[in-house]
Amino acid sequence: MRLADGTTLLLCRVEDRRGLSHLSAARSADGVSDWRIDPKPTLAPDPKAYSQEIWGIEDPRITYLAELEQYAVVYTAYSHAGPTVALALTKDFREFERYGVITQPIDKDAALLPRRIGGRWALIHRPEGILGAHMWVSYSTDLQHWGTPRLMLRARPGGWWDANKIGLASPPIETPQGWLVIYHGVKQTAAGVLYRLGLALFETEAPEHCLKRGDEWIFGPEENYERRGEVDNVVFPCGHTLTDGGDTVNVYYGAADTSIALARGSVKAMLAWLDEHSSDAAEDPDAVLSQAGGGI
Repeated sequence: MRLADGTTLLLCRVEDRRGLSHLSAARSADGVSDWRIDPKPTLAPDPKAYSQEIWGIEDPRITYLAELEQYAVVYTAYSHAGPTVALALTKDFREFERYGVITQPIDKDAALLPRRIGGRWALIHRPEGILGAHMWVSYSTDLQHWGTPRLMLRARPGGWWDANKIGLASPPIETPQGWLVIYHGVKQTAAGVLYRLGLALFETEAPEHCLKRGDEWIFGPEENYERRGEVDNVVFPCGHTLTDGGDTVNVYYGAADTSIALARGSVKAMLAWLDEHSSDAAEDPDAVLSQAGGGI
């Protein structure tokens, strides 16, 4: 997240020697070098007050909510029942107003859109159940109670690169064409899982409506630090910043669940790539659910 003074702030997942995770803020003037890391956890699990955080918190995604003049931190709480989505608001990344868990497990890969859609806040998330692990959007008037779930994008069947399960990467980018979404796809191979990134575009005032979806992945593990680590062959973004011109995007991602890396791209180039590598005919999510026999 790029703050008002131009500083880039990352909320980094840090795993302690028990194996439990907390979040620590790292700050840099240029977003590349001279990172200053908080000496103590910036946001730590609080299992006494929030029992769903018993095994730690991870994978934060930050969105600035101009209406509230606060940053929304949507993160994964690791509960007895599995991962689930929690929310905290902050103005300064020093003090946090915690909302606690806002979805039921198993659920993760979540972020808020920066403004209301039709008078309601919109939460992109990835519940996992008998119908698979797909991207959904749910709505709320108070940030606490969420409903009206709509399927946004499903993991494709068969041998596609994103056939096993998918999830939101960094928060969506609003463009004149719609919400540009970088998402991850997980493919199961004989050697283990393989995480790569793709692109999709969604309607501005109806984010459950997919306008375009790339047929191919655009970014995958290639460097040694992406291919070998705590979990091999993983690139997993949770945040990005945009330059003052609004086109250059810095994508910060977890590499092999061991280190944090930076990739740089162009919003215009990604939109142009989608024009060339996707179909305008989006699959009807309701039809998919009807065929599968239900919804969440």
